[in-house]
Amino acid sequence: MSAPSTAEAPAFVAKTKGGSITNFVDERVGGSGILREFGRKVFPDHWSFMFGEVALYSFVILLMSGTFLTFFFDPSMVETHYAGSYTPLKNVEMSAAFNSSLNISFDVRGGLFMRQVHHWAALLFVASIGVHMLRVFFTGAFRKPREMNWVVGGVLLILAMAEGFTGYSLPDDLLSGNGLRIIDGVIKAIPVIGTYISFFLFGGEFPGTAIIGRLYMLHILLVPALILLMIVLHLFMVVVHKHTQYPGPGRNDGNVVGYPLGPVYAAKAGGFFFIVFGVIALMAGFFTINPIWNYGPYDPSPVSAGTQPDWYIGFVDGALRLMPGVIGNFHFEYVIFGHVLTLNVLLPALVPAGIIFTVLFTYPWIERWITKDNREHHVLDRPRNAPTRTAIGVAGFTWYCVMWAAASSDLIATNFHVSLNDVTYWLRALFFIGPVIAFFVTKRVALALQRKDREIALHGRETGRIVRLPHGEFIEVHAPLSEYKRYKLVGFESPVPLPAVPNEHGIVDRKEKRRAMLSRLFFEDRVAPATPAELEAAHGHHGGHEAIESAEAQKTLSH
Repeated sequence: MSAPSTAEAPAFVAKTKGGSITNFVDERVGGSGILREFGRKVFPDHWSFMFGEVALYSFVILLMSGTFLTFFFDPSMVETHYAGSYTPLKNVEMSAAFNSSLNISFDVRGGLFMRQVHHWAALLFVASIGVHMLRVFFTGAFRKPREMNWVVGGVLLILAMAEGFTGYSLPDDLLSGNGLRIIDGVIKAIPVIGTYISFFLFGGEFPGTAIIGRLYMLHILLVPALILLMIVLHLFMVVVHKHTQYPGPGRNDGNVVGYPLGPVYAAKAGGFFFIVFGVIALMAGFFTINPIWNYGPYDPSPVSAGTQPDWYIGFVDGALRLMPGVIGNFHFEYVIFGHVLTLNVLLPALVPAGIIFTVLFTYPWIERWITKDNREHHVLDRPRNAPTRTAIGVAGFTWYCVMWAAASSDLIATNFHVSLNDVTYWLRALFFIGPVIAFFVTKRVALALQRKDREIALHGRETGRIVRLPHGEFIEVHAPLSEYKRYKLVGFESPVPLPAVPNEHGIVDRKEKRRAMLSRLFFEDRVAPATPAELEAAHGHHGGHEAIESAEAQKTLSH
């Protein structure tokens, strides 16, 4: 008995050599299916979504420029004497790391340009991550199902700061050496184990002979690998959860309105990458950054004035500057069982950063607990429509900025010819009252903007034109809104405070009471969006105004 014959589909035969190679690879890795599925992903279009792209492209530029620099940099603290082309430092004793940094700057063709590309890209990388996370926070994009992606973003921010600090310290110049000295002091302030950690890290008493090589391994190997892993996880979750979108007609939590990745966004992304690359190259070519030849090699004995770390680490330096050593008769340094507890270093170095990142990582769950909202959210909030969340974000940003400004307290005093003590006292006051003022002002502004939106939705946009009616009444003509603009002003949720709910035993416990109190704080002051009935009534009442506007337009056209 013969087996039934089956007709086999003819194998695909490519007509070009490139097509044959592509087909060979595809038959073995199945890439076409992945590209087909990924290319159909729809992404909404809004300028604020570009901050994440800027971060990604800056990291690519960092990898390329950093690869170039590794060919010429010597991560060694071996003592040598400079014999390069920069005359003011001829025969000066320095480490091999600083010597190679000078050689890159003055003796390697294009070396200074690549150093500055690398440094500017690093600053832009951290800045774009920070702005991207602010956008995510203020629009509520961290809500379910994106809580874990928010955590990944927070880890990426920490890794970016660590990557920047390790690279900033590699040239072993006076400025970066002072920054390492501060870190050494913070480590040694940790009770009991601090001195042991410092000795292990620096290979002996500061500065030791091993720290540059160890930071180099962290900078080019471990931290970049972790950043790549976090970026892959972040993009994977963006694809799985689909992209968020701003509110508008036809947009809801069940769809995405936009353009497919291929070919629209692929082409736009390619062009935007070269724009980012070009801007960084222009900054690197025209604006000097980190002129290490002016600082000289690191020497533990001199301490230069007017020095600050890169801006993303500045808040730690600022907190250290704001911390007093003594308040009245209360001292912040104790000797306990033979160990020195230096709170005036330990507290400002660890507590503000601990508060910032603890709140950052836990906020999605805090807000979900307060609102009892376990739904999936794919449509973003306008910041004004979530006034309490926006106020919290601005308060935290203000607190960060006060510490950041304190890192330049000496420059503020010298450039504005004021007392350094007065600058410090004002910044200490703002450290406590600045976030409070920012919270209340921001919340009031957001509520005022909501009221303005409500009035515009109900009555139309003010034109500034006054018209007299036949019976003598003067009115201002309001221009009607389009359906799209009206939807943006009224198409949002306005939660109400949730009262405390008894548990299964009929008891309202303390945790539930705290949740209800925070719910009142979040939603007690609210401006409800205009309802369809209110819109219909308002537009019916102002029908005469719209008729006047139409008649005026006809007069304009007839003349």
